[in-house]
Amino acid sequence: MKWRGRGQSANVEDRRGKGIGGVGIAGGGIGLVIVIIMTLIGGGGPGDILNNITGTSTTDNGTYEETEQEKELADFVSVVLADTETVWTELFEEQGKEYQEPVMVLYTNQVESACGTAGSAVGPFYCPGDYKLYIDLSFYDELRQKFEAPGDFAMAYVIAHEVGHHVQTLLGTNKEVMAMRNQVSEEEFNQYLVRLELQADYYAGVFARYAEGQGYLEAGDVEEAITAASAVGDDNIQKKSQGYVVPESFTHGTSEQRMRWFKKGYESGTIEDGDTFSANEL
Repeated sequence: MKWRGRGQSANVEDRRGKGIGGVGIAGGGIGLVIVIIMTLIGGGGPGDILNNITGTSTTDNGTYEETEQEKELADFVSVVLADTETVWTELFEEQGKEYQEPVMVLYTNQVESACGTAGSAVGPFYCPGDYKLYIDLSFYDELRQKFEAPGDFAMAYVIAHEVGHHVQTLLGTNKEVMAMRNQVSEEEFNQYLVRLELQADYYAGVFARYAEGQGYLEAGDVEEAITAASAVGDDNIQKKSQGYVVPESFTHGTSEQRMRWFKKGYESGTIEDGDTFSANEL
């Protein structure tokens, strides 16, 4: 992706190396964790997410020294966030709406949000309680090594996906889905979560379409994003982590579904075509 020398977002909060205090939301219940934190990574059940939400306090992470790679990554994600601001402001204006820009929080190891205190093992996540997306930049190495999804645009997909959750919050989609939490079974609710996540993948594809239209993409960039979408499919993660797949526990969608909806967003470039909730087949 062509990003060097381009404008960066003013909505980046750098908490790297800073200590945190307070109590997390472990006592709030598994349902609460699912409702308020939307992560990129699928595959794990509610218990896996809960294990990475802590109630401990951290007073100091020590002196933080940014490496050259981290500085480059921080600059890169800031440029990507600025690009998402541009595309979603335009798309919202077309619908007569105003886009409220989210804040991206960079952190190391552990972070406190309106959704509670979370460890970096949760992965990148969006908290609708404070309109912020949180990311430990070490996830770039995890994406490249553990998920075998290298490339800068794979990381751009991650940011665009989390911004997609912010778009859902602004449009009221997230609220409508979460209202179903106590009205259906856990398995049925998981299906709603899958459609929510696939829509965020669709919105990431819309971003990719914009980036291409602006001449920012380079050869192989879209393929990098598609590889990343495939890597974080519920089925792929479950196969790698436990050796078998439990479809009824899916909360993010299969690799094939995530790739398909990203591609659909990339091909369409509109908000309207991303209605995963009306789709007969995902």
